[in-house]
Amino acid sequence: MNAITASNSVLVLVDYQQRLVPAIQHAEQVIAEATRLADAARALGVRVLGTEQNPAGLGPNVEAIRQRCESTLAKTHFDACEDGLLDALGDVGEVVIAGCEAHVCLLQTTLGLLRAGRRVWVVGPACGSRSSVDHELAMQRLRGAGAVIVSPEMVAFEWLHDCQHASFKPVLQMFKNRIG
Repeated sequence: MNAITASNSVLVLVDYQQRLVPAIQHAEQVIAEATRLADAARALGVRVLGTEQNPAGLGPNVEAIRQRCESTLAKTHFDACEDGLLDALGDVGEVVIAGCEAHVCLLQTTLGLLRAGRRVWVVGPACGSRSSVDHELAMQRLRGAGAVIVSPEMVAFEWLHDCQHASFKPVLQMFKNRIG
């Protein structure tokens, strides 16, 4: 099955940290896409987990991300799997992931999830890097490694699956009102 299912997935938001975000290209749009996706996940009962790389040095995630995560894993490895992400996921087989920087922590965490046998969808528009070249190369590498690159709207409507879903209209509004 190639579709993302709400009942078997978790959303992971990687390192949208206060001291890092100002250096990220198009940071406002990246965070808007990530928060919209997190709001859709929460409306559909999908767990939302966060990670923070060395929070003592880079600070916590920006509040808009932090408040949407049911828990946040502090880590020192670039691959969050090495600091307990797999335990936090439990037996969920599908991971929808987005974060910063696309070519470092997001990339290495996704590769760790793939090594662990998880199916992974990377939400490209909700990922950020300081450089557009690094973002593009990360997406290419992740696609080649077996992750599927998707948009927030693609994920939300696959989670919905049916226009008769009780949360269809509120989720639809989240995406109808978006800019860009």
